[in-house]
Amino acid sequence: MNLSSADPNISEQPARRARRPAKQQPGVDVSAPAVSPSPPSPPAAPAVPTGVATITHLTEKLAEYMSEADLKKVKEAYRFSDEMHLGQVRKSGEPYISHPIAVAEICTEWKLDAQAIMAALLHDVMEDQDVKKEELIERFGAQVAHLVDGLSKLEKIEFQSQIEAQAENFRKMLLAMASDVRVILIKLADRLHNMRTLEVMVPAKKRRIAAETMEVYVPIAHRLGLNNIYRELQDLSFSHLYPLRYHVLHKAVKAARGNRREVVSKILDAVKNTLTMAGIEAEVYGREKTLYGIYKKMRSKHLSFSQVLDVYGFRVVVDSFPNCYVALGTLHSLYKPMPGKFKDYIAIRKLNGYQSLHTTLIGPYGTPVEFQIRTQEMHRTAESGVAAHWLYKSNDANISDMQQRTHAWLQSLLDIQQQTGDSAEFLEHVKVDLFPDSVYVFTPKSKIIALPRGATPIDFAYSIHTGIGDHTVSVNINGEAAQLRTELRNGDIVEIVTDPNSRPSPTWLSFVRTGKARSAIRHHLRTINLPESIRLGQQLLAQALAAINVPRELPPPLMERLLNESSAKSMEELHADIGIGKRMAALVARHIFGLLGGESASAPIEHTSPKELDPVTIYGSEGVSVQLAPCCLPIPGDHIVGQLRRDQGLQVHTGDCSVAKRLKQKEPERWIAVKWGTEINRRFDSRIRLIINNEKGILARVAAEIGESDGNITFVGMDEDREHILHQLRFTIQVKDRVHLAALIRNVRKVAGVNRVTRERA
Repeated sequence: MNLSSADPNISEQPARRARRPAKQQPGVDVSAPAVSPSPPSPPAAPAVPTGVATITHLTEKLAEYMSEADLKKVKEAYRFSDEMHLGQVRKSGEPYISHPIAVAEICTEWKLDAQAIMAALLHDVMEDQDVKKEELIERFGAQVAHLVDGLSKLEKIEFQSQIEAQAENFRKMLLAMASDVRVILIKLADRLHNMRTLEVMVPAKKRRIAAETMEVYVPIAHRLGLNNIYRELQDLSFSHLYPLRYHVLHKAVKAARGNRREVVSKILDAVKNTLTMAGIEAEVYGREKTLYGIYKKMRSKHLSFSQVLDVYGFRVVVDSFPNCYVALGTLHSLYKPMPGKFKDYIAIRKLNGYQSLHTTLIGPYGTPVEFQIRTQEMHRTAESGVAAHWLYKSNDANISDMQQRTHAWLQSLLDIQQQTGDSAEFLEHVKVDLFPDSVYVFTPKSKIIALPRGATPIDFAYSIHTGIGDHTVSVNINGEAAQLRTELRNGDIVEIVTDPNSRPSPTWLSFVRTGKARSAIRHHLRTINLPESIRLGQQLLAQALAAINVPRELPPPLMERLLNESSAKSMEELHADIGIGKRMAALVARHIFGLLGGESASAPIEHTSPKELDPVTIYGSEGVSVQLAPCCLPIPGDHIVGQLRRDQGLQVHTGDCSVAKRLKQKEPERWIAVKWGTEINRRFDSRIRLIINNEKGILARVAAEIGESDGNITFVGMDEDREHILHQLRFTIQVKDRVHLAALIRNVRKVAGVNRVTRERA
């Protein structure tokens, strides 16, 4: 499909027009509100400004912090933008120029500099009006032109799908942000105004735009600490995704507000009096949870609205860092704290720089009440996040540290981009880093590392340095050896053990959580194991071509056309993509069939009999491009099937593996025929389980018999029953094939005290 806009809110493109059109013609800005025939929608989220933005109001706000010289430059940018958008209107009927003014006005809340405000006013002129970057450089300077270029929408590119187009748009946006964080601040302001003016768009587009906002822009706002925008975008997205739920909850909260006014007033008075008596200067005010926050809590904890007691919370802003803890003690003397409901985000701040003390107390009438305690500086950072750098020009250490953390994350985006093959993969990697929940662990030298919840030692290793991650062999957590797939917990001290000869394992991809780790592992598997992937890809493509009676050798003109339409640089790259599972051999074969002038690539194709096709031969020594599934651990002699996994090559399962059966139901097209080779010269892991009597020397006798049967033990585990009569032993052993395993099991069954021996698999 053709997509000429990076902004998801566009519903249709205004026709290109002359700089000064003679007549008015309909135009669409990024909010693209289309008239909706649907019934009146629920009330908008709280605190959404109304009215059309004007340059008069904008200049009044700018005059509060900007010099006359800078104000003059902003007015010049406005006049140019107004001229470019002359005659263009939004679907709501407002002049198009009102949108850039509104975006600039949102930016003034962070007190962004003149260059950023000018870029906000000009952010659509390159895409909508064909204004060249060179013209912007000449008129407004290189910095403004760079910002506008970073915000400009994609040029017309032929994408295979809308998902691919959105992924490329997202990639471009984040990489532009990495070079100048003002790009994302303006982009978020742009999206916020789009969401505020989304009401007249048709319901289907409202839902699509709201879903993308919730999935992409909300996490970015949270990651950058822009809590005000984060909360408003959440509520606006919620109101368009689930309008009926939003409406019902809005009415319930409005009713509860009146019912709980007396409780809130009583708590406010008590807290203010107690803090004054303790000699603490503080601002205390109640705050209402967002509707989406209440809805999410109801969903996650399966509560009704009446059961969500902490709809209201309180914020205590004190004058100094020590008084945060003094105020905490004072509040704990006023109301009893709830066990396990205290979090110190001052000592260990959140990944986005947020700092506060959180505590939940039992207030009047037994109602849980949440308090947040922070200083004025912490409050500014909490509300404005990375934008606090412009909002308050200070040397505050917290803000400086937050800027460094943000810079480190943005730099990691560039690292991921260098290792990533395409936009969809880049989007996949980055989105895992946008989860708000974090776990905080320590290096052996007590440096704090923040990772997404569920992160493992491999994620920790790659967060320190790619070289450390690539050469990781083991880990010690809190001084004790642990598995590399162990989920890290808050406060863990993690020590990585490396070996220069060690290399990343494909199995790591099944449990790593961070985008940096995932992209680095995939990059290594692509580059280091390229010859293996190419050979496997050639074999898979040959099999797929044979299935539809297409010759394996392609004429050069057809090969060149195939590469152009597949966006591959060479046949080796195409084969490698097939070998690692990035492309499906069957789909590439259908494409070739279509290029040869056969039936439509989407039409049914007569396959030859499966008996005439050669299965892929497995020797067990192919390297990382072919992996034996850890769930069933196939060995020679087993009936096997192969799954082509995306970017992880071919994974081999036993034919009766329950995991394989479930996966095959979901993606049957990714399964191919495989068979064991005839000359295999290696050993394979297999698991056996023993039920034994609880008696002295039994483990030694079993281990000795396994050794006598030419088996090698790599793992031993024991499960004890409650009565301590029988034990369950689990061994992972290395055997040659199925015959060898059967003989070993027969011999172990003869050991005195062994009641039962079975092969263990999924």
